[in-house]
Amino acid sequence: MGNAPRCFLLLVFAHLIVAGCGRTRPDPNTVTMLIESSPTNLDPRIGTDAQSQHIYPLIFDSLVRRNEHFGLDPWLAEKWNSPDPKTLIFHLRSGVHFQDGRPLTSRDVKWTLDSILDGTVVTIKSGAYRNIASVETPDQNTVTIHMKQPDPALLWNVCDGGFGVVPYGSGRDFWRHPIGSGPYRFVSQETDRDVVLERAASYWGPLPHIERIRFAVVPDATTQALELQKGSADVAVNALTPDMIDALKRKSGLVVEDGPGTRLNYIVFNMRDPILKDTHVRQAIALSINRPLIIHTLYRDQARLAESILPPQHWAWSEDTEKHPYDPAKANALLDAAGYRRGAGGVRFHLGMKTSTDETVRLLSVIVQQQLAQIGIAVDLRSYEFATFYSDLTKGTFQMAPSRWIGGNEQPDIFHYAYSQASFPPHGSNRGFYANQALDALLDDAAATNDQARQREDYEKVQQILARDLPSINLWYLDTVVIHNKRLANVHTSPSGNFEFLRNAAVAQSSGRE
Repeated sequence: MGNAPRCFLLLVFAHLIVAGCGRTRPDPNTVTMLIESSPTNLDPRIGTDAQSQHIYPLIFDSLVRRNEHFGLDPWLAEKWNSPDPKTLIFHLRSGVHFQDGRPLTSRDVKWTLDSILDGTVVTIKSGAYRNIASVETPDQNTVTIHMKQPDPALLWNVCDGGFGVVPYGSGRDFWRHPIGSGPYRFVSQETDRDVVLERAASYWGPLPHIERIRFAVVPDATTQALELQKGSADVAVNALTPDMIDALKRKSGLVVEDGPGTRLNYIVFNMRDPILKDTHVRQAIALSINRPLIIHTLYRDQARLAESILPPQHWAWSEDTEKHPYDPAKANALLDAAGYRRGAGGVRFHLGMKTSTDETVRLLSVIVQQQLAQIGIAVDLRSYEFATFYSDLTKGTFQMAPSRWIGGNEQPDIFHYAYSQASFPPHGSNRGFYANQALDALLDDAAATNDQARQREDYEKVQQILARDLPSINLWYLDTVVIHNKRLANVHTSPSGNFEFLRNAAVAQSSGRE
């Protein structure tokens, strides 16, 4: 694992933490939150990067919101109904206004959807709404969506984190000064520096306690840790390495909130590879990875074992699937029975694993390389800068590759997006070219109904098939970790790692800082 360089970096980090201690007096009315990069586009019809999708739900409202089990609750839509599988009717709450005073009505919802689909704005999100045939507004509080074919995923595509209602007439330059109906209003954005929001006094829901939020762009994790320690920043979410988090836990002025998360680490296989298309090989690899040990040593126990792509909190998650505990003896037996005998040096065959240059990903890959060597699989590692790695991943030009889901695995449509034959690149994220007609039939059945009990039954069977076939190995769900100073109160983690806690957090009266 290269322990010597890693220990040296930790010593340097610890020294910087001590050297960075000092006294500052933050603005009592402003909370500074650290983010790794600037949001690419705060127009909710366009932005798909993590920072955009975390910030714009504070500015905009969605029709529905996810609850703790990733089901859907009313939001802008007080209720909705589906008279048939191809029709959705939303009934909007009255008295909602945009931050510039305009009332929010069904006309705005229709414009938001139509402008995504008709090219008014250029966005890759249009694919999520491709099944919409038309949007009607029989009155100012009613929106009727007619679909070309049944699409249960549409409800999840009008929920928070991926959708926000914009005012009628909003065009391509709307991102310059976005106006929504959410609890915070946009003030300014300077690329690679910050985004500033202020409390929206006209908000229809409970007003947030924080008057102003500054999202400061600080790409370097060590610098983020120093900013938190000095008091020049108030909070960061899922931004620091496990080692840094462990060091900051011992700082008296900081609080570390740690809770179950939904970010999923996994390894995907190319099913067109002559070796990896053998189920026995994939099963042996799964059994040879000591996931509990990696979680303990590499992630400092800030993760949970995963056997499904869906998080355990999800209404469609199933526990009734095949498990893959660490069992190298069984892995060896599987490979022997499949005819992959050990050759010179005990090697059965070679496999290539592509990775990004991210330090934690590279460490993980080295550990997997060492563990697979114990069962006679020689893994050849190749690291690439992220753009090249991601390009190869999306094209399916790899044998094995570590990757992760952030948010996408919180809705059951992920099964279609990641494993259906209709989602082979470039039409989706079935990057390993997995093909199973029985699974496709179950997904089609789930898509043809609005009956959640029937959908759950289909998705349970889907998870059982995937746990048996292993087109990818689900490794673990990373915890959500929020680090904040004691100036902030009422801070709670969310499984998604989003910024929703800023709706309820408050600033303590004292403006001093240790």
